[in-house]
Amino acid sequence: FWSYDAEEPSFRHRMLHVRDQLADRGWRCHVETLPKGRYLRRILDRRQQLKTADVVILHRIKLTPIEFLPLRSLCRYLAFDVDDAIYYRRPRQLGQAPDKSWFRQYKFARTCAISDLVMAGNHCLADRAARSAPWVEIVPTPVDLSAYEVLEVSRSPETLVWIGLPENLPYLELVRDTLSRLSRNHPAMTLRVVSAEFPDWPEVTIERTPWSATTEAADLATAGIGIMPLTDDEWTHGKCAFKLLQYMAAALPCVGSAVGANLEVVVEGQTGFLAADPAAWASGLGTLLADPARAATMGQAGRDRVRSHYDTRVVSSRAADLLEKLVAGPL
Repeated sequence: FWSYDAEEPSFRHRMLHVRDQLADRGWRCHVETLPKGRYLRRILDRRQQLKTADVVILHRIKLTPIEFLPLRSLCRYLAFDVDDAIYYRRPRQLGQAPDKSWFRQYKFARTCAISDLVMAGNHCLADRAARSAPWVEIVPTPVDLSAYEVLEVSRSPETLVWIGLPENLPYLELVRDTLSRLSRNHPAMTLRVVSAEFPDWPEVTIERTPWSATTEAADLATAGIGIMPLTDDEWTHGKCAFKLLQYMAAALPCVGSAVGANLEVVVEGQTGFLAADPAAWASGLGTLLADPARAATMGQAGRDRVRSHYDTRVVSSRAADLLEKLVAGPL
């Protein structure tokens, strides 16, 4: 497994459980942090391990033109794992279009083309990879259901929760006015932000909760409703709705923007609501705030959906099956 950062959430959630699955099946697995830069040299320095490996998995690594042929000639099988629109550069500001550098798109396309298998986190990414890749499979980013205890006794029905990296905080601005209006009818409503930085909104009660791996699950499970606002653009279409899956694992009903993978994850009216405009956000959140019993039922439905479709054990087993099928070759 090659990654630029084996500690980043994407690698931990998508790849480490696959490694464990393969190890349980008798594979010898090695995770290595590949240096950024030192192009070609980083490949040649590892030619011996490449020659002896059955399969090399690139996680979110777009190769450079001088590396395509050497890596392909040294690898028996090559897999490429992607869970973001890495063929674009992230927009610098909310609402801004992503940078569509032709070179980034070229590197992505060629990395797909020389890979025997591309594992894509959602349909948007899979469609993009399929333009040049010979074999593409959708492998969603899973969530470890067992880590999210359902704590009904301490649940706070009027606490909305958002979890994420500070760089994604601007998306909350999309629902700021809606939350401000809702708070007038629901004075006890609180927005719990689980992150390393926090918004400063005088018109909405903000509960600042520093993110910690040890408390993350409880911080979600003791809330009442999970939210995931997003802009509707080519960058967000590549996101894999992981926040929504975390909320659902914690048995929270959720409201998310009707964008990208959110459309795949949420079952409208059963596990949560999809919102395409401020009116839909107000309607979805208002419904859940006004009817805690229905919210609880939808939260349990979401947890059941994670158990059957998005739990780590289900998804990592499927990814391991794909890699074993790849290495086994044609029947």
